[in-house]
Amino acid sequence: MCKKMSKSPSAIIKLRIFAACVIAVLGFCVLIGRLFYIQIIESEEYQRQAAETQLKLTEIAPNRGAIYDSNGNKLALSTTAWTICVAPNNIKSETDKELIISGLSEILGVSESYLREKCERDTLYAAIKARVGKEVVEEVTAFATNNGVSRCIFVEEDVSRKYPYENFAASVIGFVNSDYVGSYGLESYYDDILSGTPGKLISAKDSWGQKMPFEYDELYSSEDGNSIVTTIDEGIQYFVEKHLELAVKEHDVQQRAACIAMDPNTGKILAMATKGDFDPNSYTTLPDSVKEEIGKLPEDEQGAATTQAQYDMWRNKAISDPYEPGSVFKIITLAAALDSNTTTLGDHFSCIGYANVADRKISCWKTYGHGDQTLAQAVQNSCNPAFIQIGMNMGISNFQNYFEAFGLTEKTNIDLPGEAASIYHTKMTEMNLASSAFGQTFKVTPIQLITAVSAAVNGGNLYEPYLVQKVISSDGSVVEEYEPTLVRQVISEQTSKTVREILETVVSDGSGRTAAVPGYKIGGKTGTSEKLDQLTEEGEVEAYVSSFLAVAPAEDPQIVILLLLDEAQMENPFGSVVAAPVVGAMLADILPYMGIEPNYTEAELEAMTGKVKDVSEQLVHDAMTVLRLQGYSVTISGEGSTVVAQSPEAGSQLSAGGTITLYTDESLIPKEIEVPDVAGMSVTEVNNMIIGAGLKLKLIGVSESATDQVAYSQTPAAGEMVMPGTIIEVSFTINSEEPEEGEG
Repeated sequence: MCKKMSKSPSAIIKLRIFAACVIAVLGFCVLIGRLFYIQIIESEEYQRQAAETQLKLTEIAPNRGAIYDSNGNKLALSTTAWTICVAPNNIKSETDKELIISGLSEILGVSESYLREKCERDTLYAAIKARVGKEVVEEVTAFATNNGVSRCIFVEEDVSRKYPYENFAASVIGFVNSDYVGSYGLESYYDDILSGTPGKLISAKDSWGQKMPFEYDELYSSEDGNSIVTTIDEGIQYFVEKHLELAVKEHDVQQRAACIAMDPNTGKILAMATKGDFDPNSYTTLPDSVKEEIGKLPEDEQGAATTQAQYDMWRNKAISDPYEPGSVFKIITLAAALDSNTTTLGDHFSCIGYANVADRKISCWKTYGHGDQTLAQAVQNSCNPAFIQIGMNMGISNFQNYFEAFGLTEKTNIDLPGEAASIYHTKMTEMNLASSAFGQTFKVTPIQLITAVSAAVNGGNLYEPYLVQKVISSDGSVVEEYEPTLVRQVISEQTSKTVREILETVVSDGSGRTAAVPGYKIGGKTGTSEKLDQLTEEGEVEAYVSSFLAVAPAEDPQIVILLLLDEAQMENPFGSVVAAPVVGAMLADILPYMGIEPNYTEAELEAMTGKVKDVSEQLVHDAMTVLRLQGYSVTISGEGSTVVAQSPEAGSQLSAGGTITLYTDESLIPKEIEVPDVAGMSVTEVNNMIIGAGLKLKLIGVSESATDQVAYSQTPAAGEMVMPGTIIEVSFTINSEEPEEGEG
C-alpha cells in the first residue's frame, strides 16, 4: 500500500507568495483603473467639486457713476466703504461666540439675535453689515485684535453712495437701495448707465477660508459706471427749494408742495422740487411728525402705514400727482382761442358774478362780478364767466384739438420713472367745455402743464422736458449727448407774443402783482383750483390747490416757474395771495443769478424812494414782497415763518439796493446798540465811531474840497437805542461853525 506524499513547507510558502502577488496585481489593476476613471473619465466632475470647496469667488463692485448738476457739482457720488463679516466655521468656542455677538452688536448697532443667527451658520463667512465707514472698520478691527478673535472677523472692501447735499433735489435724484440698485428718480431711470459691470476675483482657499500656498487667482476687472450731467442748475434749485420750504411752513401745507423751473426754449429742467421730501442718505427715515402719527395706530397696522408713508415721501409730486390746474390753465385756453381766431384782442366780456351753462350756475370768484372787460382785463381778473364764454366761442372740437396739440392727453416722456397720465374728457359736453375752459373737472400733472405753457410763450413750440444732457465716462469723455426734442409747433409765433404781452399785464396790473420784481417784466397767472373729488357731505369745497406760474423776462422768456401748494391752511387760499409772493421771491434771487440785468421804469424808481416800511408780524414772503417793491434785498435770520423784528428798523432811510434783515426767531435778534455821540468829530472819526459800533453811516453836507469838517447833528440822536445795522445820518459843517438857520 502506497503512502500519500505531503507538500513541503517551502512549496506552501511559494504558493502563498504567488497568491499574494496575484492579489496585489489585481488590486493594483483595480486601483489603476479607479484612478484612470477618476482622473481621466470623470476628471471634469471632480475638478468642479474641488473648485466648489477650494475656490472662493469674490465679486468686485464697480464704482457707480456720479450725478452732476449743469455746473459740474456732484449731486451723487460713490465712495469706498466696507462690509463687516464673520467666519462661523472659525469660531471654536461658546466663549468666543458670545464675545463676538456682544461686541459687534454694540459697535454695529445690530441686534444680538441677528448676530447669533449669523455666527451659528455652517458657512465659511456671513456678511453682518454692509457699507460701513472707515471709523467703524477701525473699531471692529481693534476689537477683534484685542480679544483674539481676528480669525473669526474680517472686512471686505465695498462701495457706498453719498448725497453730499442731503435732501437737495431728492425727489429728482432718488437713491440706491441696500442692494446698490437705483430706486426712484434718476438713480433708477439711468441705473444701467450708472451701475457699471461688477468684476470677479477667484482665489484658492483652504477649509479655514485662508489662501492656499499655491497660486490660483484669476481676476476679471470691474467696469465703472458712466456718469450723467443733468440740466439742474444748483443755484436755481437752491433758490427754489429755499422758498418752497418756507412756503410750506408759512401756510401749513398739508399735501406737500411742488415747483418746477424750466427753460421754455429747450425743455431743460432747471430745477424741480417737492416738499416735504427726504434725505437719500437715509431714505427710509420718516419725519418725526409722521412717525408720531403712525405710533398712534394699532400695532398690527403700523408696518403697512410706515411702508405707505415712505412711498408717499419718495413720490415726485411734480410728475406723479395729477391735479385740477385751475386758473393757470387759462393761459392754454387763451392761446388756443387767439390762435383759432375765435377770440380777438378787441373782444369784450361781461361778468355779473356768475354764468349760466345748461342747467347750472357757475360763479365767479368775485361775487358781484367784474362788469365789462377786455380780453386782457379778463385774464388780469382771472374771470371764470369770461373764460366760459371764450371756451364756448371756441367750441368743443377746437378746444379738444388744442388740448391734444399742447400734449395734455399724453405723458411728456420726461426721463424720470413714475410719470402719471392726465385725466380728461374724451367725450366732452357743453358743461365739460365750460368748466375745462377755466381749468376744472380734469387733471394734468405739473410737468404736463408747465410744458404746455412753455409752448404757449416760447413762440409756439412744444418741447419734451428732460433732465440729463450728457453721459460721460470715468475719464471725462462724452459718451452721449442729448439735444432738445421738438415735438411740434402748436400755435403761431404771433399768438405766442400776444399771450406773453397779456400775461405781463397780469403782474403789472392784475391779480399777480405780488410776483413783481422791480427792473424786470414778469408774466404770470394765478390759480386757485378746487379739489372737486374731496367735497364735503353737503357738496361744499373745502380743499384747494393754490398755484402761480411765472414767465421771465416776459418779452424774451428764459425761465418759466410753476409753483403749487396743495391744501394751504389759510382762510384765503387764492393763488394771488398764497403762491404769487413766493414765486416773486424766487425770481428776485434767480434772475440776477442768471445774469439778466434789471431795467427800472420811472414808476419803479419812484417807488424805491422813501423810508423802510414796517413788516413786523407779517409772513416772511409777504414781508419780502413789500420790501422788494421798495427796491431792497432781504436776508432771513431764523427758521420761523413770521417776522418778529427787522433791521434797519421801520422808518429808517435806506437807499434802493440796500439789504434788510428779517428776524423770525426772537432768540436771534441782536441786542440794541446805543447811538454814540459824534458831535464835533471829523469825518474820519465819525466813520470809525459809527461803523465800529455796528451801525451804518450816511454822510450829509460833506465836501471833498473842505479839509476841516465836523459833525454838528445826527439822526437818530445820541443815546437812542437802535438795532445793529441801523443807518445813522450825520450832517457836517466847516470850521466848527454852527450853520445859519435854514442851512443843511
